[in-house]
Amino acid sequence: MGKIVAIVNQKGGVGKTTTAINVAASLAVLEKKVLLIDADPQANASSGMGFDVNTVHNSIYECLIGKSTAKESILNTAIKGFDLISSHIDLVGAEIEMLNLPDREKIMKSVIEKVRGQYDYIFIDCSPSLGLITVNALTAADSVIIPVQCEYFALEGLGKLLNTVKLIQARLNTKLAIEGFLLTMYDVRLRLANQVVDEVRRHFGKMVFQTVIQRNVKLGESPSFGKPVILYDASSIGTANYLNMAKEIIQNNSHTEAKS
Repeated sequence: MGKIVAIVNQKGGVGKTTTAINVAASLAVLEKKVLLIDADPQANASSGMGFDVNTVHNSIYECLIGKSTAKESILNTAIKGFDLISSHIDLVGAEIEMLNLPDREKIMKSVIEKVRGQYDYIFIDCSPSLGLITVNALTAADSVIIPVQCEYFALEGLGKLLNTVKLIQARLNTKLAIEGFLLTMYDVRLRLANQVVDEVRRHFGKMVFQTVIQRNVKLGESPSFGKPVILYDASSIGTANYLNMAKEIIQNNSHTEAKS
């Protein structure tokens, strides 16, 4: 059974979608079967993988409102073993359409469960908000990855996010765990960046990934070419960082993988 991981932070611009695309691609290169679900109406993960969302007929939106199934919505990417369910701007309205449905917080869970057995990992790229779609993602997930930008105010808003996680754990998903905090956009030259790293590690201890994602031009350029960085520039620092993170995830989950 695949492990479902939500990548979430209600603060925008922290490297959430970059992480979703590149950790999924890196795991696929390491011969894991991976599905990435783009649950952000901006659809940056979809376009960042080279898909034109205007031509996609079945997106996560159609899945959530019952017009399509996950199986019917899966798109194959350029990397073997890496599939995508794309987003669509219509997802903005899905929260309103779902309001009166029974078990509205568990709709995404029921959608994903039908394809869960086909994958080792399923990642959900959440929108920068804590609305109903994100609540659905957290209810469906086994764990969460929280990207934290190595800049001033890095810890701002994390309290609210962690409170939301606790609420989900208490009311909707008792098994939800924190996979880890991921430090992103790290610039080794900046004293502030090093201070943020120290502060986050002091605050969250072993919950912080050992891998740190450095600022990297290739990492910023690759989405405009519709490619994960490993296809855009295999020798870049960004590629090395995300491969290390993927290996860390595999290592951290080796005991559960062995059971399944």
